[in-house]
Amino acid sequence: MSDNTPSLQLPYILPAQAQKHVTHNEALDQLDQLVQLVVTAYDATTPPAEPQEGTAYTIGSNATNEWAGLEGKIASWQNGGWVFTAPKSGWRASTPAGDFRIFDGAAWKDARCFTGLHNLPALGVGATADDSNKLVVSSDATLLTHAGAGHQVKINKSGEANTASVLFQSNWTGHAEMGLSGSNNFNIKVSADSGNWINAISIAPDDGTVTMASMMTLTPSDEPTTPLAGTVYFDSATAKLRCYDGSIWNDLY
Repeated sequence: MSDNTPSLQLPYILPAQAQKHVTHNEALDQLDQLVQLVVTAYDATTPPAEPQEGTAYTIGSNATNEWAGLEGKIASWQNGGWVFTAPKSGWRASTPAGDFRIFDGAAWKDARCFTGLHNLPALGVGATADDSNKLVVSSDATLLTHAGAGHQVKINKSGEANTASVLFQSNWTGHAEMGLSGSNNFNIKVSADSGNWINAISIAPDDGTVTMASMMTLTPSDEPTTPLAGTVYFDSATAKLRCYDGSIWNDLY
């Protein structure tokens, strides 16, 4: 039988052992330090000049003074001296500020590296997610970038009658929306009060036909210098709507 427990290496009280209280107190000290382990810092290299009773550190590379050569161990200040413990894979520790890590057998890793971010019920970044908004980001900007080529943002709906769109709000009131709203046409809608919506533009997916709900205004301008066939503009000098057929300009009215 070993003299110590297999996990925390706590000393057993042996048969006919003298001064059993010493062994018992030593085990209590180790339990007090290692259970619910809180460290002042990870990968520390220099012992503090005036350590406080019960403080602990994980020792980093190239440690000095009393910690020299003890890289990777947990150093705890107990009863006026340093006690060193070798951590095992799966041990957990945290700083007072909440930096929670797990020992993987070689280093203390951020606990989030082990849990991953799969199948989370909700996620809030700088804000609180809810049942309707499972992902919430409160930030001045949100960046989605490429990994060497292009990048797509996908919004998928379950059926034609459903909605897959982007809604633009001002102080939580919707004023513009674009996407597949209640059909497979690409629609651009606007609203003054988030209640009465005007479907300003609708584009059919089968032939690209564009339908406009109201008038279109072209800002008067000079004749374009490099037009393409089909270019249309409103001439500021003649007050006419003109179209380029590929060779000459034609007045439409």
